[in-house]
Amino acid sequence: MFAIFETGGKQYKVSEGDVIKVEKLAVVAGETITFSKVLAVGADSVTVGAPYVDGASVVADVVECGKSKKIYVFRYKAKKNEKKKIGHRQSYTKVQIKKIEC
Repeated sequence: MFAIFETGGKQYKVSEGDVIKVEKLAVVAGETITFSKVLAVGADSVTVGAPYVDGASVVADVVECGKSKKIYVFRYKAKKNEKKKIGHRQSYTKVQIKKIEC
């Protein structure tokens, strides 16, 4: 069984037992979180919502909260002596999918 849900402006396709990184959520490691914006649920047949499936949810345990590796952005303009180096670390929440309810 799989589900497609939405959180943080992105969509994720998951099944039970998957561990994924989502955008930072206001939760602490060890808590249980429920995602209610489920776009599609499927096993043998697929149920697609308009826009969300009624009564469907994805239950997950929060494994950890952290920051990913640093990404460097380098801006350069030729013949202008203009250079700029910027670094960014994106915050994430790692969750393990416990069950899919539909």
